[in-house]
Amino acid sequence: MSGSEGTKDDMKKTTKITEDLQKGSLRFSKFTMKIFNDPIHGHMELHPLLVKIIDTPQFQRLRHIKQLGGTYLVYPGASHNRFEHSLGVAYLAGCLVKTLRDNQPELKINKQDFLCVQIAGLCHDLGHGPFSHVFDGRVIPKAKKMKITKGLPDDIPEKWKHEQMSVQMFDDIVKSLKAENEDVLKEHGLDDKDVTFIKELIEGAKTSEWTYKGRDKDKSFLYEIVANKQNGIDVDKWDYFARDCHHLGIRNSFDHKRLLKFARVCEVNGRKHICFRDKEADNVYDMFRTRYTLHRQAYQHKIGYIIDIMLAEALVRADRDLREGKPEDMLKISEAIKTTEDYSKLTDDIFVQISSSTADNLREARDILNKIVRRKLPKFVGEARLTEKNKLKEELTETWKAAVEKYKPTDPTVSLNAEDFSLYVVDLDHGMKDKNPIEYVYFYSKRKPNEASAIKDYQLSSFLPQKFNEELVRVYYKRTDGNKEEEEKKKVEEAEKCFKDWCSSKFELH
Repeated sequence: MSGSEGTKDDMKKTTKITEDLQKGSLRFSKFTMKIFNDPIHGHMELHPLLVKIIDTPQFQRLRHIKQLGGTYLVYPGASHNRFEHSLGVAYLAGCLVKTLRDNQPELKINKQDFLCVQIAGLCHDLGHGPFSHVFDGRVIPKAKKMKITKGLPDDIPEKWKHEQMSVQMFDDIVKSLKAENEDVLKEHGLDDKDVTFIKELIEGAKTSEWTYKGRDKDKSFLYEIVANKQNGIDVDKWDYFARDCHHLGIRNSFDHKRLLKFARVCEVNGRKHICFRDKEADNVYDMFRTRYTLHRQAYQHKIGYIIDIMLAEALVRADRDLREGKPEDMLKISEAIKTTEDYSKLTDDIFVQISSSTADNLREARDILNKIVRRKLPKFVGEARLTEKNKLKEELTETWKAAVEKYKPTDPTVSLNAEDFSLYVVDLDHGMKDKNPIEYVYFYSKRKPNEASAIKDYQLSSFLPQKFNEELVRVYYKRTDGNKEEEEKKKVEEAEKCFKDWCSSKFELH
């Protein structure tokens, strides 16, 4: 073969390699990208298809839903919304996909995969209701219970979660975009199978058996980026840990940027999983610890906790359909979950709507919200950590009532009534109840980057906890409008003494 023929063959090979790289490239024309300036991630570039989704009423609704419910009433800076969080998750999802694509071209991640994962990150929280988790965690269960109590038809799904509504809202967005331009997805290389993939990503892959239609099993790792059901490590948490710590003023020891750099896909037990370098084990643990810290100091804060309970109570009491021709006891707020049209109207604005209403049948709900605004909250009496020997909430309530009845106040002018107190049990963990979450994370070594396994105990710090969950019992004194401030102060002081006596009793509270 002559030298010129060899040169031609080399040029053909080079051209072929270049074409292959371009096909698999995740780079989009810079003229089509839109830049968002974010206080957490800096300047974020987002694809024009994501911008089209952002500019829909369904997505803009997230501007009016607080990320942390009523926590802003305790931490003044925590008034950020689901809107900016969703942008951040989309951006981080793209960063992780690019890292995996650049480091492992053999994964054959393409532009369609990239767009789908980013869109899922963008839309994963579309289904949140007023005050975020207050709605699906407290309002919906209470409304369901109230329907049963009143003998009304109970059509609220068991364990309804916002992810279900996120999928329905995303369907609505796709329909509205197609109504304007039937080929909107096709123009960006997406089809109906990709829409299915996005919806599966929002809900996350929950089972080991592969039943998903959006992508084949060889791309199972993509299902761990937005909602990781395997070990809880996903970009959703990476964003809200950083964002919430920033707005709460709480130090964040977890470095998601560093962990992202050491992400890699390995095959473990027949499935491709996102794994991390073994030297990052401490950083991974810091992630789980940050989750616990945020719950301990902010999400389950003793005052924020009771405010969320009051918010839920106000919404449940206002949960009636007042439209003409409807039965008086028919629920409304909770029934909005039946259609995306009704649900899209539910935001935190309902607080103002109830507060400013003069309707007599909203008086109870209005009074509760008025107490929140005026800081007329139940008084915190005490908190104690439960031991394994402790009993269920119902039994704890009974023992507390017994303790109050037996207690002899040091101030003879004060008398305690068990009915004046509320008892709650709060669960705190590192993300997987009583299990050590790091045991479900796979790590690879520098010498064997394609082989991953669970971390060994001797590779972790000996300072890690032996228990990864705990329960707290909290008691609050329910304020009454009839009592004077000085009388309430004395009652709370006596209640605190009673609580300490109860804690040192046979129930072994600490």
